[in-house]
Amino acid sequence: MSSRLEQVVQRVSTLPIEIQDEIAEQWFEDIENEIGWQRTLQQPQDKLSKLAKEALLQSSQGKTLVKGFDEI
Repeated sequence: MSSRLEQVVQRVSTLPIEIQDEIAEQWFEDIENEIGWQRTLQQPQDKLSKLAKEALLQSSQGKTLVKGFDEI
């Protein structure tokens, strides 16, 4: 365990049990989300590459519209 994580655990251990349990639930959710992202990123990105190439082709053919973030 890293020293930083040890510091966090030590700090959390000073809180009431109910709050410790809430934080633990948040951590478990964050950890599961991170594991999911890691699995996703380890998979072949063929589909994403295909979509990117298609988007670039459509853009070069003038088939796309320029929009700002707030217009999406």
